[in-house]
Amino acid sequence: MNNRRISMRRKALAGTGIAVLIAAGMSFQTANASESAQVPQAKVLSASEAGNFASTLLKDIDGATAGTYYDAESKALVVNVLDKGTAQKVEQAGAKARIVRHTLAELDAAQATLAKDATIPGTSWVTDPVTNKVVVTVDSTVTGDKWAKLSKVVDTLGDKAEIKRTQGEFRSFIAGGDAITGSGGRCSLGFNVVKNGQPYFLTAGHCTDAISTWSDSSGRVIGRNAASSFPGNDYGLVEYTADVDHPSAVNLYNGSTQQITRAGNATVGEQVTRSGSTTQVHTGTVTGLNATVNYAEGTVSGLIQTTVCAEPGDSGGALFDGSTALGLTSGGSGDCTSGGTTFFQPVTEALSATGTQIG
Repeated sequence: MNNRRISMRRKALAGTGIAVLIAAGMSFQTANASESAQVPQAKVLSASEAGNFASTLLKDIDGATAGTYYDAESKALVVNVLDKGTAQKVEQAGAKARIVRHTLAELDAAQATLAKDATIPGTSWVTDPVTNKVVVTVDSTVTGDKWAKLSKVVDTLGDKAEIKRTQGEFRSFIAGGDAITGSGGRCSLGFNVVKNGQPYFLTAGHCTDAISTWSDSSGRVIGRNAASSFPGNDYGLVEYTADVDHPSAVNLYNGSTQQITRAGNATVGEQVTRSGSTTQVHTGTVTGLNATVNYAEGTVSGLIQTTVCAEPGDSGGALFDGSTALGLTSGGSGDCTSGGTTFFQPVTEALSATGTQIG
């Protein structure tokens, strides 16, 4: 599985990720009640509005910040900061401030250590702005010597990292939106796109890495691979070779479709929907950005991490929020009975790399 990596805009995404916080009492506390009364009221925002506000705010603030997240109880953006001076700037701008211990640079360095010393199949990691740590997730295959090695590396990171278990095994979901098949497997169509006026579709890179010519559910050949990237990334581009309808829509498997009009970036805490040919339509929450997962076939980075279930055959299927395309199903653990952790290739990156647009 030979592949190429593309630009690493992902570190910036990790710094502006938004995570949902339900528990109260986590906002920055001033020294006394009289000072608290002088703190400006934070703007009331939706999760998506908070994501846009975070991008603008972090560019404008001259100070040390360490990620952001969305407080669902107060409907406000929370900004992790390293000092009281920056906290005051954040609050004046209309967000909540929370002083934390670790900088993003320290957490990035922790991820780099994991990549260097603990790239073990069955593991993943992502920076969590709520805990101000790198959360390392391991599947059921990480036992014995592999567990001992991983634990040793995480221990060297102190309180900058923690380990969590997940059900099942991390795997790319090839088993084979709508079903697309080829010799030896089945995947799902992600989004129809256009390049130089011609129709194409996006799917998972581990699908196009294994299969070169694609047919629809009737067995009719409809396309051939035009580009593929896996591991490293997980996107594939297929050129339509048959005269078939290719609407900019996602199959909802209830007799209707969801029109797709644009592509966007996911926000941690955002409620999202996935469509795939095995388990059809399921919903969940974005739990992380810039996630790294170590499949048996290789490492993929810069992924969207979610709670949406998926199973083999759902690979390549569409992750979306209303009319906005967000990602392509890559893989994960568990199933749609027990749940699990799932990962998606950001669609904006796939569009940029392949020179295509939603259409």
